[in-house]
Amino acid sequence: MADPDYALFAEVIAGGSLSAAGRKLGISPAMVSKRLARLERRLGTQLIHRSTRRLSLTDAGEAFHRDILAILAAIAAAEARVSGQEGAPTGTLRVSAPTSFGRLHIAPHLAGFLAAHPAVRLRIDLSDGFADLVADRIDLAIRIAPAIDASLVAHRLGSSRRILCASPAYLAAHGSPARLADLARHRLIAADGQLPWRLDGPAGPVQVTGESKVATNSSEVVRELTLAGAGIALRSLWDVARDMADGRLVRVLSDYEGSADVGIFAVHPRGALVPASVRAFVAYLATLYSPPAPWEV
Repeated sequence: MADPDYALFAEVIAGGSLSAAGRKLGISPAMVSKRLARLERRLGTQLIHRSTRRLSLTDAGEAFHRDILAILAAIAAAEARVSGQEGAPTGTLRVSAPTSFGRLHIAPHLAGFLAAHPAVRLRIDLSDGFADLVADRIDLAIRIAPAIDASLVAHRLGSSRRILCASPAYLAAHGSPARLADLARHRLIAADGQLPWRLDGPAGPVQVTGESKVATNSSEVVRELTLAGAGIALRSLWDVARDMADGRLVRVLSDYEGSADVGIFAVHPRGALVPASVRAFVAYLATLYSPPAPWEV
C-alpha cells in the first residue's frame, strides 16, 4: 500500500488548496500542512510553493507528482484486476479543448460517449489557450498545432486544413484577389498572434504579413466578422466547411492553404498507466474524425 502522505499530496494538488484536501480527507487544514511538511522533510526537498492565494508545484514537486499519480494509478489498476473491474472506464474525466472546435465537434457527441460509458463523469473546459495539464489537473486536451511537446503523449486525430475565405458581400464590394500580392489592399481579419499567415502555395511556403482590421483575442469573433463581410480570413476547414457549403463564405486564392503540418491531436500526460476513461475517449474521438473527417466531405 502506498504511503498515505502520497495520497494526501495528490489530493492537495487535485483540490488546489490545503483546505480542499482536508475536506476531501476529513482532516483539518493544519493537519494537512503538518503532514505535507513531514513528507517534504523526509524527501529532503520542497514540493510546493505556498502563498496566501495559491499553491504551485516546484520543479521537484512536479516530477514527484507525476510519479505519485503513476503509483496511485498502478494501485487502482491492481485493485480493479482483483475485483474483476479492470479496464472499465470510471470516474471523472477532465477534458480541455479549443473553444470553437469543442463547441462544434466535441460537445454534440458527448451524449454518445456517456451512453457508452455511463460510469464516467465528464468535465469539459473550453479555452483558446493551452492548458497546463498537470497544474490544471486536465486528463486529456485537444491541441491544434504543428507539433506537440515531448512531455505529452499525442494521438493524431486528423489534419487541420486552413483556407482563405470571405463573404460574397465583401467580395462584391471590394473585389476578389487574383494574386497573393493583392491581399495587401484588402482587409485582413485575424485573432491576436495569428498574423503573419504562413501558407503553402504552388511555389512553396510563403508568408502574408499585415494587421487585422479588427483586433480581438477570439477566433470565434474572427469567424463572425468574416461572415458579416468585414474582410478576408484564414480559417480552419473544420470551422467554416458548413458556411462554404451553404454559400455564406467563398474561398479565395484557392492555390494557397495554411501550412499542412498543423494537426488535430488528443494529448495527455505521460505516465506508467493511462486511465481507462482517457483511452476510451481517445478511441471515441478517433471514430468521429477518422478519414475522411466530416468537415472534409
